[in-house]
Amino acid sequence: MDVTTDNSEFSYLPAQAGTLSVPVPPVERLTLPLPDGRTVSALRYGTDAPRVTLLHGAGLNAHTWDTTVLALGQPTLAIDLAGHGDSSWRTDADYTPRTLAADVVAALEAWTDVPQLIVGQSLGGLTGAAVAAARPELVQELIIVDITPGIDVSAGPAALREFYAGPTDFATRAELVDRAMALGFGGTKAETERGVFLNTRVRDDGRVEWKHHFAHLAAHALAAHDAGTAAAPSLLHETGWDDLAGVVAPVTLVRAVRGFVQEADAEEFQRRLPEARVTAIDATHNVQETGPVELAALIRASLTAASGL
Repeated sequence: MDVTTDNSEFSYLPAQAGTLSVPVPPVERLTLPLPDGRTVSALRYGTDAPRVTLLHGAGLNAHTWDTTVLALGQPTLAIDLAGHGDSSWRTDADYTPRTLAADVVAALEAWTDVPQLIVGQSLGGLTGAAVAAARPELVQELIIVDITPGIDVSAGPAALREFYAGPTDFATRAELVDRAMALGFGGTKAETERGVFLNTRVRDDGRVEWKHHFAHLAAHALAAHDAGTAAAPSLLHETGWDDLAGVVAPVTLVRAVRGFVQEADAEEFQRRLPEARVTAIDATHNVQETGPVELAALIRASLTAASGL
């Protein structure tokens, strides 16, 4: 296992912490070699063993949780799912939750020593359910953020599909920032610059490309569809009800009021899992970015309840 620190990727944390009036915790980049030659990467915040593990959604990376982690103030592990962030792409392009769960299990076995409160947003939520069903001894509790099985969030707004299905490489990050803002993404320019920096890399030829595999798959699928040779597939399509039925840990569904899970979806979730808790946060689909303080408070309350304090 290799532990490395790239100070540039943590350069945004002081400003984020300042906004919340909280200290910046120690943080490091972890890398775990896998038996098939790939690697899984993660961020570990704090010096004590993590009690919370965070799994991001499609097209994102571990840094999407930065503000939530700062607000939480607890030792935390945020994993880059396969094909995202600094984790390896899969040659078979299989990014379904049960496949992703295998890497998460390897990471938990390597980097945690107590059952985790797993918080998974979107694709990460379905992946968390697959982990909890397959390896219940690793999971203390599961919080699923703005996803239920059957909802295809990759369909998304037309502008989002255009954004990821456009060019897969760019001359500069500034070009990508301008494109994102022109299509209405990213909030302020500073927020957009942060998001683009943390989700892109510079290739050997000097061109800038997305770190996550999904953008490249989307572009290829759209080209095939336009050529009439294939339909553009969904990048996120998994039922997952069987996994949820097999989870023995407590389960909470967080519905983003301005997100993808509608009240009817939450009611269906409650009907299928009557013991689960369902709550709502006034945020968009990426609750960890648009409602981080509220989400952190929910996670903290779960940790306190689990500790019996």
